[in-house]
Amino acid sequence: MRVVAVDVNPQALEEARGNASLAGVADKIEFHLSDLFYAVTEKFDYILFNPPYLPTEPTEPKDEAVKALDGGLTGAEVIRRFLREAGDHLTPEGRILLVLSSLTGITIEEIAGDYEVDILEEMPLFFEKLWCVVLRRRAQGA
Repeated sequence: MRVVAVDVNPQALEEARGNASLAGVADKIEFHLSDLFYAVTEKFDYILFNPPYLPTEPTEPKDEAVKALDGGLTGAEVIRRFLREAGDHLTPEGRILLVLSSLTGITIEEIAGDYEVDILEEMPLFFEKLWCVVLRRRAQGA
């Protein structure tokens, strides 16, 4: 099994490398500094994505903690870009495991345009609802 980990934040990659080393699996993971799929050309059986999803103002100061959660003006921009690009990086039987928040305004119905969606878990919180979903690329013409 081969694992490729990407992040746009170099500090997050170093933290992931350190955690992988502590777990004894660092030699099984390739780490790439990348904005989504920019540095990735291959196709995968599984893509796991816990996206930044909080809405942020363009003028808001962005330290590393804020950048990690910055989903764009509505909170959905990064997720929508991921969904457009991810299908090209899935094998025919590939799956995506994705965390979604009600704060983004993205609906399951919107995602279901290009993907078959199975909701694994739904978690209502005080100010939002989270979903963990599995996506399969919808067959052409389906």
